[in-house]
Amino acid sequence: MTVHTLEDERLTAKADDSTGNIIEAKGIKTYFPIRGGVFRRTIGHVKAVDNVDIFIKKGETLGIVGESGSGKTTFGRTLLRLLTPTDGQIVFNGHDITYLSKSEMRKHRRHMQMVFQDPYASLNQRMRIGELIEEPMYTHNMYKKSERKERVKYLLETVGLPMEATRKFPHEFSGGQRQRIGIARSLAINPQLVIADEPVSALDVSVQSQVLNLMSDLQEEFNLTYLFIAHDLSVVKHISDRIGVMYLGKMMELSPKKDLYVNPLHPYTKALLSSIPKPNPKAKKERIVLKGDIPNPSNPPSGCVFRTRCPEAYKRCKEVVPAFVEVERDHFVACHLYHKSEEKVK
Repeated sequence: MTVHTLEDERLTAKADDSTGNIIEAKGIKTYFPIRGGVFRRTIGHVKAVDNVDIFIKKGETLGIVGESGSGKTTFGRTLLRLLTPTDGQIVFNGHDITYLSKSEMRKHRRHMQMVFQDPYASLNQRMRIGELIEEPMYTHNMYKKSERKERVKYLLETVGLPMEATRKFPHEFSGGQRQRIGIARSLAINPQLVIADEPVSALDVSVQSQVLNLMSDLQEEFNLTYLFIAHDLSVVKHISDRIGVMYLGKMMELSPKKDLYVNPLHPYTKALLSSIPKPNPKAKKERIVLKGDIPNPSNPPSGCVFRTRCPEAYKRCKEVVPAFVEVERDHFVACHLYHKSEEKVK
């Protein structure tokens, strides 16, 4: 019997591939209601994602960074329609999937997968590894049983695990190995887009580099597109083509990787970059320390949401929400400092 392998699908995908964006988000808002009182009426909203525009090109890796609570994970889950947006539009492969029902989303779901932050919590502890990797193929009615077994073997070999792993349970593996299993599981149905939600944050530094290198190799081998979510700018630099910086549900800056690290524009981005440790402890470096904590997303500041912690804030920052505009080629920023038509008044 001829087994339909990932190699066959990869060649077909490359033959059919065309230039363009695999996914676009336009004005995405994801709010969660706050309920109170005897009748549990809605008295407010947590604005987890607030009016974000973004696109991801086929075959690229877009990194999203920001502090905890900035809305990165919620944004990733919204793109996959694991959460329904409050407003805005999501276009995947030319199809508007914003408000599709669960049954309508099913035909798109196999092309969109996620690698979760905690590899232990994301794997069913009662299932063996072989069953975990085979389950997505069974759910989507892909291949005969013998073909699924061959695919499981191929995927385990691809992520660097022995075939004997199929008979073991998740608790019998280390954190790095479990994350490899999670990656293999996400690739089981040959997706086009993979959203990785801080996939290395729970791993040792030495293991982080192994997983990042593995993801880079798999991207080239399987023609994947990544949305890579992290809070560590040094990690994102290793794998991304473009990087977006989020703060309190809004996109602060978006640019090619090189431009962001060489010429950061937004004060928040500058502060994040200044916090990256230098290998040489004697090297002098200006550290930008932000005062206070990230504000409550249920009651964000007026105007620019970053103004309460921004060392360069001025009067207009309190009054007007800055537009997300292109100030250099492919370099976007939401900051009044770069709106040339505005006069800076204290």
